[in-house]
Amino acid sequence: MNTPATSNTDAFSTRIEGPAPEVAISNDMIKRGLIAAPALIAVCAVIWGADGAISSAYGIAIVLANFALAAALIAGGARISLGFMMAAVLFGYLIRLGLIFVAVWLVKDTAWISFPALGSTIIVTHLGLLFWEMKYVALSLAAPGLKPSGPDTAT
Repeated sequence: MNTPATSNTDAFSTRIEGPAPEVAISNDMIKRGLIAAPALIAVCAVIWGADGAISSAYGIAIVLANFALAAALIAGGARISLGFMMAAVLFGYLIRLGLIFVAVWLVKDTAWISFPALGSTIIVTHLGLLFWEMKYVALSLAAPGLKPSGPDTAT
């Protein structure tokens, strides 16, 4: 359980110590993303050829890095203070959107890029992993990010 590190009642200066569930959730999503990656790359290869497969792999890398960075920003911000965490969430979102833009912009003129494959991979992977993880987080609020391991976990 997360506990405040200080007895100060000011919410903005309170910091959170203990395990970071957002990191566990992010790691779980990255594992699932790596499991689903070959199928998504294969689909893009069938539709758009080799350029589609490479673009899909690049898109998956962008999405997984985005989830890891989001978790790192939230966990790091919470250890400093809740006010800093709120700023990290808000501005981190904008920064991560900018990083996705830069990652796509850097490869816009390369010969191997397939924008339909890259765009669809980024969208499908983001939404697919979020919905896939949502199922497990909703089932196991006591240990978010971890799949329930047996019939006795419902209690």
